[in-house]
Amino acid sequence: MFGYDRLHEAQKEAIASVLGGRDTLAIMPTGSGKSAIYQVAAMSLGGPTVVVSPLIALQRDQVVALEENAPGQAALVNSTLRPAEREETLEAFTEGEVEFLFLAPEQLAHAETLERLRAAGPSLFVVDEAHCVSEWGHDFRPEYLRLGAAVEALGHPTVLALTATAAPPVREEIVERLGMRGAQILVRGFDRPNIRLGVQPFEDAGTKRTALLEAVQAAPKPGIVYAATRRGAEEFARDLTERGVRAAAYHAGMNAPSREAVQAAFMADELEVIVATTAFGMGIDKQGVRFVHHLDLSGSVDAYYQEIGRAGRDGEPAEATLFYTPGDLRLRRFFAGGTLVDADQVGAVLRAVREHGGPVDPAGLGEETGLSQTRLLSAVNRLEEVGALEVLPDGEVVAVEGMETPEVVAQAALAQEHRRAYERSRLEMMRGYAETGGCRREFLLSYFGEEYHPPCGHCDNCEAGRVQAHPNPDGVPFAIGSRVAHPTFGEGLVMRYEGGKVTVLFDQQGYQTLALPVVLENGLLEPVGA
Repeated sequence: MFGYDRLHEAQKEAIASVLGGRDTLAIMPTGSGKSAIYQVAAMSLGGPTVVVSPLIALQRDQVVALEENAPGQAALVNSTLRPAEREETLEAFTEGEVEFLFLAPEQLAHAETLERLRAAGPSLFVVDEAHCVSEWGHDFRPEYLRLGAAVEALGHPTVLALTATAAPPVREEIVERLGMRGAQILVRGFDRPNIRLGVQPFEDAGTKRTALLEAVQAAPKPGIVYAATRRGAEEFARDLTERGVRAAAYHAGMNAPSREAVQAAFMADELEVIVATTAFGMGIDKQGVRFVHHLDLSGSVDAYYQEIGRAGRDGEPAEATLFYTPGDLRLRRFFAGGTLVDADQVGAVLRAVREHGGPVDPAGLGEETGLSQTRLLSAVNRLEEVGALEVLPDGEVVAVEGMETPEVVAQAALAQEHRRAYERSRLEMMRGYAETGGCRREFLLSYFGEEYHPPCGHCDNCEAGRVQAHPNPDGVPFAIGSRVAHPTFGEGLVMRYEGGKVTVLFDQQGYQTLALPVVLENGLLEPVGA
């Protein structure tokens, strides 16, 4: 079925969970066949399947893959369709002629689309690349945070969320934002032992850039280079081309036909190297990528691990090297600001909702508030977080009585600052990876809550003999994964130890690395629930 000769145990477990009617979050390594879970499960369920997918190119790839084995059973709805095509597709889905309908979260912001989908009676609601709920929802695609309302508007079909990378707080947010009930969370291994991990530090950006150009020239192809900016991607691709490497840039600033042409050329081995910003590669199944190198620092370990996961999907040796200068942090700190809404904007949205005196579609408040759709939805999300607005099953919002505007605005500002503190702490963890003298594999796996005892023998630090086996890995004052409380930072989760330091993921302040002797001497951490 669907071209699969057999299913591995993790796929079978997830399929069984879905068929049992349980909302399921499946976190499995890149290349492990996550798509098979919803494809196989859908054929045993009564109604059709809605698949939320973040990128048009990815939607098309998924439809093409399904069409090879189930002709006429998959379709997509996105902004590139003409009105007549959109109507024809929705009609086919409603009439049961199409099993799988792929769309972006923005499509679910339309009440008419939701009504059409509800009429189809979907039995399965799939969120592919579910980490986008946390990674993108707070900033430039706030519609991701409305997916829970869409699920309820559709009568809460069984929800299946799929991703290759999700640290513990991201898992919690996915479950919460999607409104998953009694969620079964399946985590099946983050380690990709065939990928050699390394960091090359430099004092200045020019030397770093030259070293990366030379490394790409010499490396087995094909490969991917990630850059933080569109301009950076274009310039680096140009420099590679001048050195005789068949390379091209890929970023969101290109028009859709240009992006698709670059992607198709890379998949067909007409290009040796793609120089891309973060979105490229999501869900792209190219087996033989021999390296993923980074010109710039990723914004988080979550993003970095997602990106390097595109290497070595065939199981053969691959390289993942971060080319790093301490100055790289400045650019990422700027990006970490995200889409902020100020107190006046939050207050304006709250007043606009209250003036309607009843339920209102938040998409219709733009003219009244003077805010862009992104800022408007960001403000709505902040207000929902502090309990000032309630989201109804149809996606409309209504004001909650009894909360004064100044109080609401203050709480929303505090919630936003907590989010920024969390984002900054994730960037600090990325710096920690770049600058660690310990085992890089252990660093990554412990970040995702997976215990690992170094040395791994396949990262630069272990190969150089800088990492020794822990004489007593269990002899730590607080078990990894246990909850602790700090007098200033509040409660959190113990994530890792390294060189006399302990890293704790605090609920409000994010990741904090503390000096263990100071912690123990002053009793700064206490077990919770002991």
